[in-house]
Amino acid sequence: MRQSPETLADAPLDPLEWLLAREPVPYEAAVAFMDARAAAIADGRAGECVWLLEHPPLYTAGTSADPAELVDPRRFPVHKTGRGGRYTYHGPGQRVAYVMLDLNARGRDIRGFVASLEDWLIAALAELGVAGERSDSGVGIFVEGAKIASIGVRVRRWVTFHGVSLNVAPNLEHFSGIVPCGLHGTPVTSLAALGAETDMTRVDAALRACFEQVFGAKLD
Repeated sequence: MRQSPETLADAPLDPLEWLLAREPVPYEAAVAFMDARAAAIADGRAGECVWLLEHPPLYTAGTSADPAELVDPRRFPVHKTGRGGRYTYHGPGQRVAYVMLDLNARGRDIRGFVASLEDWLIAALAELGVAGERSDSGVGIFVEGAKIASIGVRVRRWVTFHGVSLNVAPNLEHFSGIVPCGLHGTPVTSLAALGAETDMTRVDAALRACFEQVFGAKLD
């Protein structure tokens, strides 16, 4: 069932709006919403927003996906997507944050935007008592060599969409159907596996507070 903005809950922060989906969102519905919202932001008909959600179990194939890295194509639905990157998994217990920002107003620097997403995740993990770090092996955030968060973005008319995913308490075995992000031999971890905070409300609070530290709550 397609979900519209009216089914999302949380108070807007003008002009940056935070949206929270209470139930898992089908991937096609999420992409349709992001497409529409990014176009509206570019046209000046809507403000920026960050959408926090979970998906049902599924795999997504980014623009650099290698078919050989789809180990078990029959396990979960596979969605081709316009974001950068390779194969990744989404499912219950993983916090996905779709970030729709206007880089026309924030500086047309895509690499800087991705670096800020990394800064955001590292800061949020620190709030949750976990030391996350970058790695030379690929984009995303790692804890002691294991990947805990992924980043995959798309930019159209200098408006960003797609975003990040943080493993809170997903079933990590579900990642075995792909080579996550093309990182052969790199393990995947989660807050639960690390014995850290898994209450999604507290995770969301950390994400929101640290987002405002890195990006600012609103444009000047």
